[in-house]
Amino acid sequence: MAGLTERSLHHAMNGLLRRDDSLCIKAIADDEEVDQLEMQIDKDGLEILVRYQPVASDLRQVISAMKLSPNIERVADEATNVAECARKLNRHPPLAEVNLIVPTQAHAISMFKDSIDAFVREDVELARAVVGRDKQLDNMNASANRQLTERMMQDRDQLRGYLNLIIISRCLERVGDHATNIAEDAVYAAAAEDIRHQT
Repeated sequence: MAGLTERSLHHAMNGLLRRDDSLCIKAIADDEEVDQLEMQIDKDGLEILVRYQPVASDLRQVISAMKLSPNIERVADEATNVAECARKLNRHPPLAEVNLIVPTQAHAISMFKDSIDAFVREDVELARAVVGRDKQLDNMNASANRQLTERMMQDRDQLRGYLNLIIISRCLERVGDHATNIAEDAVYAAAAEDIRHQT
């Protein structure tokens, strides 16, 4: 599920950067399969809880996996949103400001990949590091939004294009939020420690 979602994110972003609608369509098509996998994980998780009544670390693993899947599914939703905005942008002449999104995209996808790796490898330190990177992503999104808003004021003919780039940046910031949730669940699964809402 995570691999499919990561692929969907790459397709959506490459569809934007290469102005390739076929990649956008692939990203959107992947979303249905991710939705089905989320439902299967819930079903399997409930069956394990009922049939085997796991305790301690096994119980944490099952609960964490069930909590993980909605966050992965929402990342796939964000990839779909990016792909849909990219298709709108691809109908018009290219905007140089698309490059403002590239650092945000790289950071968000890296956070998502590392959060999944932390969960799979039970790597508490990597998971904590992912949580620590979320603020930087928030700042990158805010900076991109400021610059795109300024461009909107200067070039009203491209208003829709800049708005779509702002939406894409916001989607990537949300990918980081979901990666943070996954990383928090990874810490809980591996170390039985709840690090949510810590400042």
